[in-house]
Amino acid sequence: MDETQDKSEAVFARAWDVISHDNSIPPEEKRAILKLIQVLVEARERFPEPRTEGEEARSITQEIVSKHSLMSTVKHQADELDALKRISLNLTSNLDLQKVLDAMVTEAMSLVKYAGSVHFYLYERGKLEFGASLDKDGLRNKPAMIPRKEGLTHTVVRDGKQIIVEDMSNHPLFRNAPAQWRGSIIGTPLKFKDDILGVMNLSRTVTGRFSRSELRLLSLLADQAAVAIYNARLYKRLNQMANTDSVTGLPNRRALDERLQEEWRLADQTGVPFSVVMMDLDGFKAVNDTFGHNVGDELLYSLFNFLAQRMRASDFLARYGGDELTLVMRNTDLEAAQNVTRKVIELMGEYRFPFPQNKDMKLGITAGVAVYPFHAKNPIDLIRAADSALYHAKKHRRGEYVIARVVTGKLNPVRINGSPLQH
Repeated sequence: MDETQDKSEAVFARAWDVISHDNSIPPEEKRAILKLIQVLVEARERFPEPRTEGEEARSITQEIVSKHSLMSTVKHQADELDALKRISLNLTSNLDLQKVLDAMVTEAMSLVKYAGSVHFYLYERGKLEFGASLDKDGLRNKPAMIPRKEGLTHTVVRDGKQIIVEDMSNHPLFRNAPAQWRGSIIGTPLKFKDDILGVMNLSRTVTGRFSRSELRLLSLLADQAAVAIYNARLYKRLNQMANTDSVTGLPNRRALDERLQEEWRLADQTGVPFSVVMMDLDGFKAVNDTFGHNVGDELLYSLFNFLAQRMRASDFLARYGGDELTLVMRNTDLEAAQNVTRKVIELMGEYRFPFPQNKDMKLGITAGVAVYPFHAKNPIDLIRAADSALYHAKKHRRGEYVIARVVTGKLNPVRINGSPLQH
């Protein structure tokens, strides 16, 4: 018994010596292999023929290496399945394009050993735009250089094929690239059906080949990413359609409600006011009665966009319904709101519409102004206050504006020159 135990220990020691000097096995896995050696040494009776200590050690070592190779393959396959499951969940659980892009760069960096950085570019209507990025230090969406026309990204788009560069320092695609661009890189087209939706560039800090597993996973990620980008774009287009007025192309009532909620939250967080101006197009009924609704729709499109183009970038102009417009102005007090409203009314003097038979139709704007939080404490009441002010302006003097009061207070009609109106 002791002799058998001594022999087993000797065989174990010899096998472990062979394994420990095998540089093809990662250091972190050698302890796990040691446990397998122990199991196999205890099962020595499987080798019935007499063997020397060295022969038996080699036989066991060969079986260990064979099992290690099988275990590694199984482990890689399991890791790939886990990665695919994670990728699928991350990319299909969100329809916000930027969130999809941020999820993609995170997944890409986790798939490749020695990954240095990953950049996603979006391609649409012949133009490449930066989408998202992540580097090995965790820095996200760092402003990227515009892709060079003769560089990797444009070449991937033009050819529609994956390009692998094992050493950027001596590759023609990087001949005029910055000196710090070193290592290897792979550019992969993001294709949905026959359309290229973008490019994924992943660089490594080392030169040489990408493993077959890495290439396979990156290709699968690219396929999933393309579908996710397509779905996100489709969702965005549908959402824009749902929030856009079909006649004027301006934001509609639904979009207005969303913007008011956004401004309300922002005002409460920052303590700054925002203003709402309800406007009605004077003379529109006469246009419809004279020329019909087709001309009326053309007038609404032309005039409302004429006004929208003259608003500040931070202003939000929406069609409220019929011939009514609503203007929402961020960080705007009563004085500023009045100034803008005056300018809108004055702009009507500059506007010209080509009516049939060169007829001249008199048009104007009447408005009601309300400011949060002075005239109301929530968006619904603010709209009501501005609408009530508009009603009074239309009733008492058209072509001017009225400042709202709180619901229980008295309204203060105001002429365009600031003098009060008489009831």
